[in-house]
Order: sequence, then structure tokens, then C-alpha cells
Amino acid sequence: MRVPRQRDLLSVFECDFEGLPVKPAVPALLIIDMQKGMATPAAGPRNNPEAEQNIARLLNAWRKLGATVVHVRHMSRTPGSLFWPGQVGAEFQDQLAPLPAEHVLEKNVPDALINTGLERWLRVRDISRLVIVGVSTNNSVEATARTAGNLGFDTMVVADATFAFAQTDYAGTQRSPDEVHAMALANLDGEYAAIASTQDLLDKFAG
Repeated sequence: MRVPRQRDLLSVFECDFEGLPVKPAVPALLIIDMQKGMATPAAGPRNNPEAEQNIARLLNAWRKLGATVVHVRHMSRTPGSLFWPGQVGAEFQDQLAPLPAEHVLEKNVPDALINTGLERWLRVRDISRLVIVGVSTNNSVEATARTAGNLGFDTMVVADATFAFAQTDYAGTQRSPDEVHAMALANLDGEYAAIASTQDLLDKFAG
């Protein structure tokens, strides 16, 4: 069992070697699976209808800061999936589409750090802090955040810039999107990641 980090990842200032307050380095923004298929009725009932707007707010702020942005898209191996290569559903949502200079990677499993080269890409750039947004909270977001935390990255998951879908639990009880979302965040909080809000991060890094 991992020991929760003692350092407050959401503190507004850190101190330099003379004890003077300085703004902390801006983490990389990792946007997971924000593809057109996620915005269709076929994806199912979801929570956080404002998530796309919040992701766009963070993306715009990161771009203005000249900070690192990584776009992840899922390319399914399952025929008929919304994310089967070559289908519209696999394309990035227009408002969140990457710019030419931004890093794009594709994955075939929920975890964006498995078989993608992402860890090495971050390490060689000396990036040790991540902000994770996207979908779904209990699947690709949670899987990626768990691995990131275990690998030693200071990881933040943005609660109102992620979302989940309704799901039946192992006991056969139907769980609402809000319940699925809340449990996924609870699984991560303190063990693998800090949980933040969009405004927390805008105030911290773009304020």
C-alpha cells in the first residue's frame, strides 16, 4: 500500500533556495480520450456535462503559458467500437483538437502509460508532474493515474474535467454516473493522486 504524499500538491507557492515564494513549475496537461465517440448518445448516460468546457479552459490556459500538453486517443482493437480506427468516433473533438506542436499518442488499452512510450517521453523532458483530465474517470483516467502515481509522478486528477458513465457493479446494483465518478476519485485520492478542480489549477498556474 502506497503512503499518501505529505506535500500539498495544490499549495499556491513553493519557496526557492532563499526561502522566497515562487510559482511552481507548470505540470504537463494530459488529456485522455476526448474523442467524438464520447460525445454521442451511444456512449451512454454520463455526469459532469461541463467537463468539456473545463478541459478547454485548462487547455487554453496551458497554451497561453507555453506549457506541455499531451493528447491521448484510444484506438480500439474491438470491431464495431466507437473508437475503431478510421471512424469519426475515433477523431478528437474539434474544440480539443491538438495543435501541430502538441504531443499526440495512441493507446490500445485504458492505461496511457502502457505500451505508448509516454513515460520515457516525459522522463527525457524532465517532466515529473502531471495534470490528468478526460474520460472516463473510472477507466482510462483512473488506470493512468494509478500507474503515474506508482511511477513517482506527482499526479493531479481534475474532478470537474473528467466524467464517468453509469455502470452495474459486481453485486448487480446499477450505479449512477455520479456514483461511479465519485468512487473512482476516492480510489485515487491520497494514494495515487491529488484531486483538484479546474479553478484550483487556473488560480495556481494561470492566476
